[in-house]
Amino acid sequence: MDDRTVRSNPDTYGMASFVAGLCYEHIPGEVIERIKLLMLDSLGCAIFGTGLEWSRILIETLAAVDSSTSCGVWASDRRFSAPHAALVNGTLVQSFELDDVHRQGVLHVGAVTLPPLLAVAELRPGMSGRDLLTAAVAGYEIGPRVGMCMGQEHIVQGWHSGATVGVFSAAAGAAAALRLSADKVVHALGIAGTQSVGLMAAQYGAMVKRMHAGRSAQSGLYGALLAERGFTGITDVFESPYGGFCTTFSHDVERIIVRCSQATLEHAGWTYRPEGMTSAQLNLSYCVAVLLLEGDVFVDQFSEAALADPRRLALAAKVEAREDPAITARGSKSRHTVHVTVLLTDGTTLEETVETPRGSERHFPEPSDVTAKFAKLAGRILPRQQVEHLAETVLELDKLPDVRALLQILAQTATR
Repeated sequence: MDDRTVRSNPDTYGMASFVAGLCYEHIPGEVIERIKLLMLDSLGCAIFGTGLEWSRILIETLAAVDSSTSCGVWASDRRFSAPHAALVNGTLVQSFELDDVHRQGVLHVGAVTLPPLLAVAELRPGMSGRDLLTAAVAGYEIGPRVGMCMGQEHIVQGWHSGATVGVFSAAAGAAAALRLSADKVVHALGIAGTQSVGLMAAQYGAMVKRMHAGRSAQSGLYGALLAERGFTGITDVFESPYGGFCTTFSHDVERIIVRCSQATLEHAGWTYRPEGMTSAQLNLSYCVAVLLLEGDVFVDQFSEAALADPRRLALAAKVEAREDPAITARGSKSRHTVHVTVLLTDGTTLEETVETPRGSERHFPEPSDVTAKFAKLAGRILPRQQVEHLAETVLELDKLPDVRALLQILAQTATR
């Protein structure tokens, strides 16, 4: 393997490094307790699923072609090869849609993470409970992060995320259980990622939707076992501009047109050049590019290194601001109105008009948004407990008998 190639892809290698470096002692106690409950829930779903027709058909079909006895089917005396056991057990967890779901990542995580992980435990006796929990955390962490990157649009486009995104939870969990190095985890993810497929049309009466999770579990197990022996996968499985996971399963942007008032055009619509933090903060093209790439436009998006990031520059160059005379004619109260048109490479056009920016008097944020912003900012300077105390004090000012209590908190923060 060429280490330079494996490590030159920040997203894939970053995830692989997390998986390879995860240890039980660094996992918060509340996470361990939650993982145990999630595992219990998945096993309960699987046990119930053994009595369902589609589960029976799958098990009997595999029994006719697989006489191996490496790994067991849960709550059954049946035993198959490890890949077939992972296929069946993943199907069992998802067999009646009762299992856990990560809503932002749009993924039933347990159904794809636990089957390959427990298959490894049978193939390699001696795994401790702490090792099992650590590997489970790796799987539960990685898949949903990929899902959040894809967004809910992924499933809207017709892809079933349990079958597409799920392979990465499966590969991460199995790779962690096998204690693969970060370089080999890269290949495990790359092998699993190229097996990723699944169509949402399966939800209309077909039994096969139940099997999508099982196929992801199986693909992830293959990825980890093959990578362990030196089999190579796609080293930039997420980043590859052609045929990578993110570019294949999401629409690429061809051009973005922002129609705005003359005032907005003059103030923020000029061609972006990396000339410092202030120019980036006030530039419409840069901010649009960052929002699309990272889903957020906040403090971290304006570091010196970020301002000249080639990906941001390339996407910002596709953003064009144009004056819309009709918006200009509406006067100063509507000067922040924009009509955004996004043209995708497949010919799709997306459009939306926003009358006022979030945070303005006509679009004031929810209280939870304000407190979250406060915590994100203050939390960079102060300990979490102090941030929470300050927030609680301000939000309960009407019940405070003496405002000197607030001043004392602020004085404490100034000394840190």
